Amino acid sequence: MEQFIKRRFPPALFKNLFLDLEDRLRASALKAFTMVRDHAGLDTKASRELEGQARFRMMEKAFRESCELHGGALLANGIIPLTDLKIFQPFMRFEHNGQGIIFGLAAMPEPKALPVRNMSRKAGVTLNYYLSPRLDLDGAGPKIGDIFMLFLVARDRERAGKISEFAIGVIDAGYEQYLFYEPLDKYLEGYADEAVIAPLPSSGAGAKAPIISLKKTIKPFIPPEQPGEGDNDERNTK
Repeated sequence: MEQFIKRRFPPALFKNLFLDLEDRLRASALKAFTMVRDHAGLDTKASRELEGQARFRMMEKAFRESCELHGGALLANGIIPLTDLKIFQPFMRFEHNGQGIIFGLAAMPEPKALPVRNMSRKAGVTLNYYLSPRLDLDGAGPKIGDIFMLFLVARDRERAGKISEFAIGVIDAGYEQYLFYEPLDKYLEGYADEAVIAPLPSSGAGAKAPIISLKKTIKPFIPPEQPGEGDNDERNTK
């Protein structure tokens, strides 16, 4: 599964996107914390709740802007491709060698824990049906088509405004387990110091992409999360 995922979303091709996301989401977490601390004037419990909401909304905005900058396209009409399933979060589509990746953002309660299931993510994982373990009677393995991947963030519970881990994850179609999970630094291991060709937009339009130089270090990160119930609308769930 690891090699299949990395062929679909190659670290060498998309590492500039991942590193930009790491920087911007880390900054968003700190900004949300300082904004609430300095200006909200709320008690501790209310401040935490407000910080969690602000942090994730700021991260969503940074996620969409970074993905668009690196060639991602927002899903048209908020619908999962080839379905009538509606989403309420910014899912971005990338394409590599004619195969698509639907990329979303999610907060984990802690590293390696599944993010809260909401309507958007439940719709997204339907794309991963053929990746889920089952009897491979025809020997064909995973089918070619879009797959759903997440950029995962776990906040640091000991240090306010900080992130403990960023990771790349693929959840099974039943939303029961990770089919693939790897911390971002491990996902990019061996690629952090190389220059890369920036991918073209998922539409395939545009001129030849330029060479981009990237920073040489990878920093760990952790996102926010907020308790949620079952399949509640994610307008109030991360």
